[in-house]
Amino acid sequence: MCCAAGKDSGSRADRLSVEASMPSSRIVFLFSLTCALAVANVYATQPLLESISASLHVSPGIMGTVVTATQTGYAIGLLFLVPLGDRFDRKKLVIAHLLLSVLALTAAALAPNLITLLCAMLLVGLLAVVAQLLVAWAAMLAAPGQRGQVVGSVTSGIVTGILLARFVSGTIADMAGWRAVYLTAACLMLLISLVMAKVMPATATQLPRTSYLSQILSVFQLFITEPQLRKRGILTLLIFADFSMVWTSMVMPLSAMSLPHTQIGMFGLAGIAGALAASRGGLWADKGMGQRASGLALALLTLSWLPIACLQVSLLLLVIGVIMLDFAVQTVHVINQSLIIAGKPNAASRLVGAYMCFYSLGSALGGIAATQLYALWGWYSVCYAGAFVSACALIFWFGTRQS
Repeated sequence: MCCAAGKDSGSRADRLSVEASMPSSRIVFLFSLTCALAVANVYATQPLLESISASLHVSPGIMGTVVTATQTGYAIGLLFLVPLGDRFDRKKLVIAHLLLSVLALTAAALAPNLITLLCAMLLVGLLAVVAQLLVAWAAMLAAPGQRGQVVGSVTSGIVTGILLARFVSGTIADMAGWRAVYLTAACLMLLISLVMAKVMPATATQLPRTSYLSQILSVFQLFITEPQLRKRGILTLLIFADFSMVWTSMVMPLSAMSLPHTQIGMFGLAGIAGALAASRGGLWADKGMGQRASGLALALLTLSWLPIACLQVSLLLLVIGVIMLDFAVQTVHVINQSLIIAGKPNAASRLVGAYMCFYSLGSALGGIAATQLYALWGWYSVCYAGAFVSACALIFWFGTRQS
């Protein structure tokens, strides 16, 4: 009887421990909203490329460098800022990123020439990695059996930010010009930083106070010691190269069809399927279905380029293709994060930072390649290249699925 009572009290303690480690729905929503605003700063530029080109008197063929500068800053932040989440109070770190983002966005809004804009966007990308700090923070707060679901919920905020960024930035640009987009973003980042400071408690340091250099070197060590990170990282590089190729270059043929910024931005709303996939992908990972779901999503990604290629024939087919592409990309993305964090949760920030380097590199390469391909050979060349990259991702998954 005493044993039974002991077992009951033990099981109750276990349940309470799990429940205590679960972030509340309010905290998950705050994390998702902050991620949405941070990531929106990276993608808000894409519908504005033509306006920025005309305003700053820059050739459209090199406007992809604005996207590349942002993604380069993001990559630097992933390597040198995100790992600090395993060492310092995450609340202070997040708020510092948000406040510095306000300054960077204001500089972008006031940029008088392309060089200044590129420098400002480099900083915007650098500080937007606060989203990855929040993903790692949420993963640490969640119980192991619910980690994928929580990561998926927070990632759905990132996806929402990506798709709303295009729509909202296009609408604001039509009403007040492209500079107003960045001023608005600066105000929103300031507001969310104040909310975060009021709502979130301070967090304990996760690791011994090792030197900054040791912390950064440990990120590179993860590339060597964690095979799951390498495999999933390569998949991420390929799928986000695809993602960037379509979203960076799509504005050009749509603009050539005389569509205003608002209508171009509305195509981003088709990506709501990506937010749905982000919330479902984590559940599939928690249930042990991540590998199978990854393969099916990559096959869907490859097929998505068929309707996307019909942009100049049917906008409805384009929407269908975008839905397919966003759903596939975000499914694989969430599963990837869930799997790599599950292997070593105490290094969540460093793992996410290392993993997202592949994302940033793929996005940068996809963006610059797509704008150059479109300038040289038109929309169909972008679609052929995108389909080829998707097929490579599917083949790579097939070859490594058992290892």
